[in-house]
Amino acid sequence: MRRLMALFLMAVAISSPVLAQDGALKRLDSGVDAAAWEAVGRLDIGGTGFCTGTLIAPRLVLTAAHCLFDSSTRERIDHGEVTFLAGWRNGRAGAYRKIRRAVVHPDYVFDGQVSSERVRNDLALLELERPIQNTTIQPFGTTARPRAGDSVGVVSYARDRSEAPSLQEVCTVLAQQEGVLVTSCSVDFGSSGAPIFSIENGVAQIVSVVSAKAEVNGDAVSLGTALGAPLALLQAELVAGKGVFLEASPTSRRIIVGQTTNQTGAKFVRP
Repeated sequence: MRRLMALFLMAVAISSPVLAQDGALKRLDSGVDAAAWEAVGRLDIGGTGFCTGTLIAPRLVLTAAHCLFDSSTRERIDHGEVTFLAGWRNGRAGAYRKIRRAVVHPDYVFDGQVSSERVRNDLALLELERPIQNTTIQPFGTTARPRAGDSVGVVSYARDRSEAPSLQEVCTVLAQQEGVLVTSCSVDFGSSGAPIFSIENGVAQIVSVVSAKAEVNGDAVSLGTALGAPLALLQAELVAGKGVFLEASPTSRRIIVGQTTNQTGAKFVRP
């Protein structure tokens, strides 16, 4: 927890003028606006909720691990009940796919105490039943995590914008430590698993996945899971044949959404 506290102190140290440069959310309602982001889609979860996911290969979707857990029972959700809706916009998707296999980071603990360890392991990889081979839906590449002060962007669905994705083209990396990125990107419930992009020379690549949102001294920030080694581990798990649905242990710990931790003073609200 001390490491997480230090991370948040770094975030608070960023001056407010930097935050003021953040771009506003733009709803991608039209095909023209959404064309470059069709590989970002909504993950419908058993008809009870949704997250955001991104195609990183014709058959692979990247998202947050906690999207595959039931918040009431604290058990793994049967990924057979999850559907990826690529480019979902106003009642239509560019492609619909069910999930064949799903792996979560082996060190991830659902609803454990909020910490840098929990956030940095909040990653899952989904294998689709059939690949998406559509010239208008191009998978995104991934790249190394950015440094504090770098500009990034995020495309996500959320509770009040579930029918079309929104783009925040410019937000800021406030800090990065222990595999966790703190950014000024705007996220809310449903944004879990959303891709955080770096954009260089007009090319967008994923550098992180949204894990949670938090408040520090009344300012909203988002927490992202860095890629690199965690993603390579998940890819190796799939190659090894893992990802068949198994129920989680009922002894998993739980934290109440919105709980304020005594150690950091930061209010966490999992999107």
